[in-house]
Amino acid sequence: MMIVHPFIVVDNCKEEIKYYQSVLGGEIEILRKQGEEVLNADLNLEGVTIKFADTQVAKPEMKGDYVRVFLKIETEEAFRRVYGDFAAGGKINTAVYEAPFNGLLAIVTDRNGVCWVLSYYRA
Repeated sequence: MMIVHPFIVVDNCKEEIKYYQSVLGGEIEILRKQGEEVLNADLNLEGVTIKFADTQVAKPEMKGDYVRVFLKIETEEAFRRVYGDFAAGGKINTAVYEAPFNGLLAIVTDRNGVCWVLSYYRA
């Protein structure tokens, strides 16, 4: 069995994980600190964990659109809220549209350069 978790590298992990918590909810679990700096942390959502690392420990070569995070959202209201929150300060790659699977789809790059594929499936 394998377990896969999105892994996001950000400048200032201490502040940015709070940003993601404000958009997505969940509980923050600090994994590693150095003084007041947060180096690694998890955002635990309902059955899903998103892992975070600060750039000073992950040392990415560049920001890029190499990995996208697919987020299936349970309600249309939540879908539109997350879309709006990520778009504010970010960039809309594909505006909300009616998808062929009887739902909504949008692609948004947030303020940290993380690309999110947002989906809402109607019952």
